[in-house]
Amino acid sequence: MKAPKKMLLMLMAVALVLVSACGGNSGNGNATNSTNTPKTSNEVKEEPSEAKPVTLRIAWWGGQPRHDYTMKVIEMYKAKNPHVTIEMEYANYDDYWKKLAPQAAANELPDIIQIDTQNYSQYAGRNQLADLTPFIGNQIDVTDISQNAIDGGKLGDGLYGINLGVNALGFNYDPALLKKAGIDSIPENFTWDNYVEMAGKAKAAGLYFDNGMRPEVFFGYYLRTLGKTLFNAEGTGLGYEDDKMFTDFFGMLAKLVIDGVVPSPDVLAQIKGAEDSHLVLNQGIGVWQWSNQYVGLQQVANRPLAIAPMAGPNMEKGLFLKPSMFFSVSENSKVKEEAAKFINFFVNDIEANKLILGDRGVPVSSKVKEALKAVSTEAQIQVYDYVAWAEANSSPMDPADPIGSAEVFKSLTSLAEQMNYNKIKPEEAAKKFRDEATSILKKNK
Repeated sequence: MKAPKKMLLMLMAVALVLVSACGGNSGNGNATNSTNTPKTSNEVKEEPSEAKPVTLRIAWWGGQPRHDYTMKVIEMYKAKNPHVTIEMEYANYDDYWKKLAPQAAANELPDIIQIDTQNYSQYAGRNQLADLTPFIGNQIDVTDISQNAIDGGKLGDGLYGINLGVNALGFNYDPALLKKAGIDSIPENFTWDNYVEMAGKAKAAGLYFDNGMRPEVFFGYYLRTLGKTLFNAEGTGLGYEDDKMFTDFFGMLAKLVIDGVVPSPDVLAQIKGAEDSHLVLNQGIGVWQWSNQYVGLQQVANRPLAIAPMAGPNMEKGLFLKPSMFFSVSENSKVKEEAAKFINFFVNDIEANKLILGDRGVPVSSKVKEALKAVSTEAQIQVYDYVAWAEANSSPMDPADPIGSAEVFKSLTSLAEQMNYNKIKPEEAAKKFRDEATSILKKNK
């Protein structure tokens, strides 16, 4: 029986509506045109969506000059990446690590953290730092960075930090104050005996010769001059057997403090940054430190300074080039890719590095280093020249400090302070240090 004409028309209308609904885009991104009709030039193409807002936390240590230019670099990055908000956390060296430790324990580390070689293994070895290998060649451009510079951030099979620059140890000093102490120049073949003699002359002139030496850094250097290392290759114990090496080095330093030639721990505790340095205040001749700290020191002192090599004998065996520090990404970060992009900007952007000017070490990017030569200050050129000299007069650096090294350094620093207060003799301190270090490092076996 045939349907009435009116009913037939109604059914045709419903069918047309259904075809239209099935052929259109439902808005879920999965619908397709059933007729496969090509898009015409009159159709509006979908514009790429704006980058989603991202917040990065960045932490670093340093003196005021480093804080100032780092904040400027961050503002430069934000101007180019308006979707990024950056929260800054910074302090002097000692306060920085005191703040970072509880954050690490709570898995609340900043997204990007500045980290040094002595704490690197501890943080990376405890899975607190992200492996950056997937970002190399992607978010982080290494076209102009040597493989050696990249490998400085490797631990085992992972890359847990991007090298921010290379460094060499030396003595940063004021030639005018050196002459005031009756010393024309630092000898070409500088020895520890020369150091003790010059320190005595400085005291006679009413000056400190220096602000002392960080125990873990300079004892490590001293051991290298003797063909030894602070840690063994496996990281399971100390790298030297004769404790006379300990007593000779720390006995010399403690005597200088006890005799009033070098500032006491109480006096040194008042130094929070370069601006408090006795050199800056015209009360001390120089500072033992890494080359990347020279520019900031000279800026604060605002007068001509110079760089001398480390003391010997066998300075060439002791001296080495090392990554000044790294930028690492915390494993707990939820924005690792964006953090990697910022690190790429920091190491590769020429305009940013015109603000940094090698304060964190001689740049690892050859393109950046070349571009900076035209705008470098006299102080920066001094650093470039010294690091180039050190490269030709040094030996390969030791392996990364093992897990537990921070505890070992804490023990060494405490014992050095006790020796400087004359509360413990170097011989007793040497035995105690060996016992404590062995107890800490044997956990790595």
